[in-house]
Amino acid sequence: MSSFIGVLVSDPWLQSQFTQVQLRTLQTKFTSAKRSDAEHVTIKDLPPVMEELRGIQEVLTEEDITNFLSESYPDMNQSIEFEQFLREYLSLKAKGTSKSGGQKNLKGSVSFLKASTTTLLHVINESEKISYVNHINNFLGDDPFLKNFLPLDPTSNDLFNLIGDGVLLCKLINVAVPGTIDERAINTKKDLNPWERNENHTLCLNSAEAIGCTLVNIGTQDLIEARPHLVLGLLSQIIKIQLLADLNLKKTPELLELVADDNSKEVEDLVNLAPDKMLLKWMNFHIKKAGYKKTVTNFSTDVKDGEAYAYLLSALAPEHSSTTLIETTDPKERAKKVLETAEKLDCTRYVTSKDIVEGSANLNLAFVAEIFQHRY
Repeated sequence: MSSFIGVLVSDPWLQSQFTQVQLRTLQTKFTSAKRSDAEHVTIKDLPPVMEELRGIQEVLTEEDITNFLSESYPDMNQSIEFEQFLREYLSLKAKGTSKSGGQKNLKGSVSFLKASTTTLLHVINESEKISYVNHINNFLGDDPFLKNFLPLDPTSNDLFNLIGDGVLLCKLINVAVPGTIDERAINTKKDLNPWERNENHTLCLNSAEAIGCTLVNIGTQDLIEARPHLVLGLLSQIIKIQLLADLNLKKTPELLELVADDNSKEVEDLVNLAPDKMLLKWMNFHIKKAGYKKTVTNFSTDVKDGEAYAYLLSALAPEHSSTTLIETTDPKERAKKVLETAEKLDCTRYVTSKDIVEGSANLNLAFVAEIFQHRY
């Protein structure tokens, strides 16, 4: 018997519109709406709470919400249950989309994805595709369902052929942030009908947003059709979230070494630092100790000559490094030596020497994150 405990909704369709993360958040918001002297939440309690909810706060005011609810509930003192609250939330999000002229679209819309970690726009980066496929093969190869389809051939279009039913993306989200999706909600039978595929992709998009992916105007149909630039953009975000999951003081308290012992302001800043910025700070901390004079501010132009990597590996893995790693002056040759050294740490899954020299931001970030994971 499954040990999963979550927020249960009696209507299966309604349950499928939300992840457990979203349901827990919405349940907390709903409960907070109840006045201390009341037994139930009423309609008139909802507008101030709903105005703060994601997907509504950007486009609707408290007055808009009150007017909308009054159309369906003439008696604003009427009590409301949690499931009806969820339905009204979905209705308000849809109304917000209509009011904004489609600028704040829900997950089921058209075909562009703005990824905070990628600049893909109808251009397929083969190196990224290969790296993401290798990642999928590595982390999902033993999945009871997906092992029938894996490993995928990184040089083929196997990835896009498998994306269409939505299972792979849902499973990958659970690898990135375990427990995000109750896997009993994923349709995994051999032949899915269109409705079941749509359910999987709705679950995927809601879950991706819940774990921190940035989605704009990407819908279930885009994923069903496996549009390559959209798929790779979404994959890049999910994988980034997974790789950077430990870059915080809660998971890795050793990161306190990055600040002076007596500087409480720096500690506070460190607590609030975004994971990718934390990774840069960690990298700069170690290469500075190793004698590198420059500051790395990005995972593209600042690392493409490979010199920062040479110092990083010399600092973190001196037992595997040699003086020629730093002394080499040709960027291509240095990149090869960097990877030869990284291979001894099992850190070459995401990047090639060509990716380093060309300054591939996504893959270089993944490479540094992998080094971090192996050295902490």
